[in-house]
Amino acid sequence: MSVTIRRATALTDAEIEALAELLAEVVAEGASLGLLPPVELAMARDYWRRIAVGDGVLLLAEIDEAIVGTVQVQHGESENGRHRGEICKLLVHPGCRRRGIGRVLMERAEGAARAAGKTLLVLDAREGDPSNDLYRSLGYLKAGAIPDWSRDADGAPRATAFFYKPLMDDAGTR
Repeated sequence: MSVTIRRATALTDAEIEALAELLAEVVAEGASLGLLPPVELAMARDYWRRIAVGDGVLLLAEIDEAIVGTVQVQHGESENGRHRGEICKLLVHPGCRRRGIGRVLMERAEGAARAAGKTLLVLDAREGDPSNDLYRSLGYLKAGAIPDWSRDADGAPRATAFFYKPLMDDAGTR
């Protein structure tokens, strides 16, 4: 069972549907992605349609041509922040976790960001989620956490941790 990672520059209707279902499923499993369960598929489809025409990087992980994961690198919007990118919506299908797919997606995202001239990546994740360990293992540094940043489905407040990673070029410099 081989995983293929590819950069998507446009999404078909079938890919939008698969990504919408993936997003709904990982949120239903408890992921904190700025959404609360149950995720309406129509809203999720609209989200992916907007992403498909954006100027960032969208990577898809596939097994036997089925989408099992994704991650995005969004470019800094401010004039003085064009050197940085933001990692967004790292999703791995619940049945495919613990196989290194998230790690490979992140490594490829970093490579794409580096190729686009980014020297800094940032991301946020719910404090204490398993993803925090993945990010630290990839060299991301925790800048801090903000209490009560988001709410769980039951309304309970949760802290969000903010991470960053300076990107080095092949010579080991920034």
